[in-house]
Amino acid sequence: MSEVATTLEGWYSLHDFRSINWSAWKSADDEDRAMALDELQAFVQEWTTVESTNKGSSTAYSIVGQKADFMFMHLRETLEDLNAVETAFNKTIFAQYTTKAYSYVSIVELSNYMSSANGGDPMDNPEIVARLKPILPKNRYICFYPMNKKRELADNWYMLSMDERRALMRTHSLIGRSYAGKVKQIITGSVGLDDWEWGVTLFSEDALQFKKLVYEMRFDEVSARYGEFGTFYVGSLLSEQSFEDMLKL
Repeated sequence: MSEVATTLEGWYSLHDFRSINWSAWKSADDEDRAMALDELQAFVQEWTTVESTNKGSSTAYSIVGQKADFMFMHLRETLEDLNAVETAFNKTIFAQYTTKAYSYVSIVELSNYMSSANGGDPMDNPEIVARLKPILPKNRYICFYPMNKKRELADNWYMLSMDERRALMRTHSLIGRSYAGKVKQIITGSVGLDDWEWGVTLFSEDALQFKKLVYEMRFDEVSARYGEFGTFYVGSLLSEQSFEDMLKL
């Protein structure tokens, strides 16, 4: 049996994708829409308190294309906290005008592939804690996709030795590092939590950087030989005002 990679876990993560029932929204009277928008704003404003008390982070993005209309991304301390924020939205009037398009449950993760043996408790390191419990960036664009490592005959990631996997991940990570300042990446693990093994969430001020980064990584062996990828979702940041503007008739 190959050596199992050890991981550090931080906040639980929920990517909550919703579509808007535009027919129902247009058919609602002005008072009902106003109440729905007020509740939506109150729901979003609660995120500031969560972040200020270091108990999680949230953000919202509109989604381009037909896969969904918008997405909430929530980070919270526990699964119960994630469930609570999801339920809180479902109880709003505005939620009645939406349908559930897709969701992804995972947890912020760091593996030991790139770690060095420094000793001590890694959770005493502020840099590691900041990566495990991040405040979500408010960059202009987001890209999310789930992925697996292959388990097929000769292309079985899980049958490689730790040294082989560590060497491959080291070269793979160099590509990501070359985009420092252009793309912010948050990796969440979902083995045993959702249908895929990892979720990758990218943030940038320039959406073209997503294409450049993912394309370049396709030529690296970790992706070219061992990577399997799910659906990609791309969108633009939603503030309270832009969210309201999107819903104006």
